[in-house]
Amino acid sequence: MSETDLPAPPWDRNRRRPAPAKVPLTRERIVDAAFTVLDREGYDRFSMRQVALELGVAVSALYVHVANKDELFELMYNRTFDGAELPDPDPENWQEQIKEFARRGRARLRSHRDLARISMGHVPFSPELLPHVERLMAIFRSSGMPDLVAAMAGDLLSTYIEGFCLEESMWLERYRDMDEATWETKRNEIMGYFAELPPDRFPNMVAMAPYMVDESNDYRFELGVDILVRGLASYIGRASGSAGSAAP
Repeated sequence: MSETDLPAPPWDRNRRRPAPAKVPLTRERIVDAAFTVLDREGYDRFSMRQVALELGVAVSALYVHVANKDELFELMYNRTFDGAELPDPDPENWQEQIKEFARRGRARLRSHRDLARISMGHVPFSPELLPHVERLMAIFRSSGMPDLVAAMAGDLLSTYIEGFCLEESMWLERYRDMDEATWETKRNEIMGYFAELPPDRFPNMVAMAPYMVDESNDYRFELGVDILVRGLASYIGRASGSAGSAAP
């Protein structure tokens, strides 16, 4: 038994003991608590009151450090880029660099519940994130694609990543309690539904029935990224011009 576990002696029980030191409230602690609340409650039930309860402080104390929930979401969004360093541009390997950026982006958005919804409401143009955008643009431009295409490539890729992760999170929420065996049964039911469609009216859907829901989300994501990157590569060597001339 340590000294801290010993009972107070009778002559010392009426003395006031010093209160434990309070941990100062900071933006970092608020963001940590906000992620805890987001993971537990989800986006729709997230509130400043819940964050305050998580920290054991009054709601008014939060507003000393953040203006409102929107600013807190922005801080959470910025936090997700911590440690997300991009490599130096490699013109010979730019496609794999972009694919790896996409994989890490998906992993980042999957690290917390409903984070994709927060991400879709923000753009990485704050002073903290501009260096990140600059390095991404450098990778796109190193490929030789026209600046007009490179300027839009980052937004197109981010929209794909966020949209994919949003859909993924919605299905996870809907089937949160479904085990693998139950999902296997449901997948077979869906495949059977497509296979039993009248082939004279839906020949293509019947032909593709085995592939409609057969692949994993990882496969679907990788295929989508590959399609985007191949599309961007098709512009290399074309003259840069107006938006109309950029279309194939």
